[in-house]
Amino acid sequence: MIILTHLHADFVSGHIDLAERSGAEIYVPLAAECTFQHKSVSEGYIIKLEDMRLEVIETLGHTPEHVSYIVTDLSRGKEPVGIFVGDLLFVGDVGRPDIFPNNAEELAGKLYDSLFNKILKLPDHCEIYPAHGAGSLCGRSIGAKHLSTLGYEKLYNPALQIKAREEFIRSLTENMPSAPDHFLRCSDINRHGPRLLSSFAPLEELKPQEFKEAIADSEAVVVDIRSYSAYGGMNIGGSYNIELRGNFPTFGGWVLPTDRDIYLVGDNYNETVLAALWLRRVGMDRVKGCLAGGMPPWVMSGLETESVQLISTEILHALVTGNNPTALIDIRTPLEYNDSHIEGAINIPVPDLRIRYRELDPDLPLILICSTGFRSGLAASILKQHGFKDISHLAGGMTGYSAAGYAKKCDICVNPHGSRFAVTIQ
Repeated sequence: MIILTHLHADFVSGHIDLAERSGAEIYVPLAAECTFQHKSVSEGYIIKLEDMRLEVIETLGHTPEHVSYIVTDLSRGKEPVGIFVGDLLFVGDVGRPDIFPNNAEELAGKLYDSLFNKILKLPDHCEIYPAHGAGSLCGRSIGAKHLSTLGYEKLYNPALQIKAREEFIRSLTENMPSAPDHFLRCSDINRHGPRLLSSFAPLEELKPQEFKEAIADSEAVVVDIRSYSAYGGMNIGGSYNIELRGNFPTFGGWVLPTDRDIYLVGDNYNETVLAALWLRRVGMDRVKGCLAGGMPPWVMSGLETESVQLISTEILHALVTGNNPTALIDIRTPLEYNDSHIEGAINIPVPDLRIRYRELDPDLPLILICSTGFRSGLAASILKQHGFKDISHLAGGMTGYSAAGYAKKCDICVNPHGSRFAVTIQ
């Protein structure tokens, strides 16, 4: 038995692969209007599994079709023991209703009703089984625990302390962190059923000349998954730098075009295979090949490379305290920027650079800064695609800059896409 609470937005779900391998039936909300083979459920539907009873309740808000499954162990009693809450309720957080911006206020109201008029009416001892943990952008600041109880969340979940309906709605529709581009795409893919992983051909390794010919097509995109320091030393012109060890799938799904073939550059083949898998999990199915052996064979073939300058905290501090005509671009989230930043820095979050690069002077030296260097590597690659040449970025980011004593430590940088609640509950 495979149960879905809703159409997930942040990743392509594995329900089709799981059903193909196990033969299990897929249960999905009726309102999801799924087109793959499934059994539809709605309010009051009962699923029986030996002594376990799962009752469906409609818990709209995070998405328009969301349901939850109340679990009762009939061998022990008639009171519910737990509930699969999907993305309605998390450990320390609630689901965000603004994935559908045109309906955000309406969905926030439904979220309030689902929580306070349904879920929180269940016994305090009920365990909750959320669909996500820390790091997911389906919430604002999700806790790292895998489960909790309703009683504990009533006491300590910051969002549940907001009892007034209008205030609750306002808290979930104002100053929310940005939702990545792939959210709506993944919802639609999950509605129709994603491709089976077995249908994808193995990732092809291309020798340098073959790789060069493949990416010569104007529709090709090169994604360099190496560290920002390796990318800075030498890279293929026009490539994106999205580190595999960073939040790779989120930023890959956020900034990469969906209508072009993708070719990967990594340190080894296994890393590129993993990157291709992660990209497929955010709806990027056109990963065609990778550079065999990474950059060393490319440069030994005499092929052209570019570079991005990295600077130290000492050099940056000397620049920002001197009289140098340099623009400092802080590409972190507004929450991070507002918590701690270098005076005079311009805040443009890295995904927004795809459009807002027009606000910057291409003739002026630019220095990019994020929390560690991961995102500034991506920012540098985006600006280079738009013709910016005099670019450098800070190795170690604001983390290193504050460690050197030049700025206040950023308390938000540990969870950059999280919630303003992180500040209030310390």
